[in-house]
Amino acid sequence: MPQNNRMVCLVRNPTAGFSPDDFEIREVPIPKPGEGEFLVRNLYLSLDPANRLWAAPMQTYVEPVQLGTVMRGFTISKVIESQHPDFKAGDIVQGMDGWQDYAISNGVNHNDEGKIDTWNLRNIQQAGLPLTTGLSVLGTTGLTAHYGLLHLGQPKSGDTILVSGAAGAVGSIVGQIAKIKGCRAVGTAGSDEKCEMLIEEFGYDAAINYKTENLEDAFTKHCPDGVDVYFDNVGGETLDTALIHINMGAQVIICGAVSQYTTAEQGVQGPDNYTFLLFKRASMHGFIILDHYPNLRGSMEAELIQWVKAGKINYREEVVDGLENAAVAINRLYEGKNLGKLLVKIAEPS
Repeated sequence: MPQNNRMVCLVRNPTAGFSPDDFEIREVPIPKPGEGEFLVRNLYLSLDPANRLWAAPMQTYVEPVQLGTVMRGFTISKVIESQHPDFKAGDIVQGMDGWQDYAISNGVNHNDEGKIDTWNLRNIQQAGLPLTTGLSVLGTTGLTAHYGLLHLGQPKSGDTILVSGAAGAVGSIVGQIAKIKGCRAVGTAGSDEKCEMLIEEFGYDAAINYKTENLEDAFTKHCPDGVDVYFDNVGGETLDTALIHINMGAQVIICGAVSQYTTAEQGVQGPDNYTFLLFKRASMHGFIILDHYPNLRGSMEAELIQWVKAGKINYREEVVDGLENAAVAINRLYEGKNLGKLLVKIAEPS
C-alpha cells in the first residue's frame, strides 16, 4: 500500500471551464480511522457537470468547495480498515470521498451535511455487474434519470418525452426508461455521431443535432403532437424553445443546466417563454437526487439492476486512467466531448 495519500485540492475558483492550474496535488500521510470510522481506498471517481458549480464561489444546493481543500466527488471505494460496526475490510462502497486516493468516513457523507449515507454495493456485486455501474447506470446517474422521469414526470404510455443532453450519462438512461414505459422518446445532442448513438444504441425514436438544426423546426417535426414531459439537462436556448411545444398539463423537469455552468457567476440565461407554463397549465420542477437517497435508493437500484440484466437498458462509460488526469478530463463534459458516463480510474479493485 502506498505510504502517502494524494489529494487533488481546489486552489483557485475557475473562471470558465476548469484549468489544471485551478488544482494542486498534495501528498499527506494516509489517515487512520478512529472509533466509528473506516478508511477507504478510492477506486473510481465520478466526473459530473455539477463539479463546476461546486467549485464556484457561490451558494448552490451545497456549500462551495473551499479553496485549499479536496475537490468534491462521488467515488467507489474499498474499505481497507474499519472501526465501524456496519462496514468491514473488503467491502466495496459508494460515497462522496472526493478527488484523492484515501479517505476517512463514518458512513455518512460529511461533505453535504449528512444527506447521503455511504452505500454498500453488495447488490451490484451479487448481480455480477461491473463496479463502475455504481457510479453510472446504477449510481447517481441512473437514480437521477429514474426519479426525475418516473416520480416527477409521471409519464403515461403514448406520451412524448423530450430530453436535452440526451447522449449524456443521465439523458441516455432517461430515454430508455421512457421506452420501457411505452413512451415516444426524442433527444437532442451535439453531433451526428451522438444522434446516431441515441437511435441505434439507446432506442430513441428521433434525435436532433442542436448545433446544425433549427430547434424550433426540429421540435415541430419530431414532436408533432407536442411534448408531455420535457427532461432538461442543458437549460438556455433549448429549454426556452422546448417550452413553446409543451402540451396542456405538461411536466418540465429541471435536472441540470450544463450550458450555463461555466458562466454561472456572470448570470444564467432564463427562459423568455416561461409564460407557456401558464398557458398550458404546466409544471416546472427542479430536483437534486441527493435529497432522495435515504428512502428511495434501494428500490430504484433494484429496478435498474433488473432492467440492465434483462437488456432493456444499455449504458456507456468512458474511463480515464489516473487521478492526476481528472483536472483535464473533466472539461470533456462542458465541451460536449464525452460519450456516456465519465469516470476516472484511481486504483485497481483487487
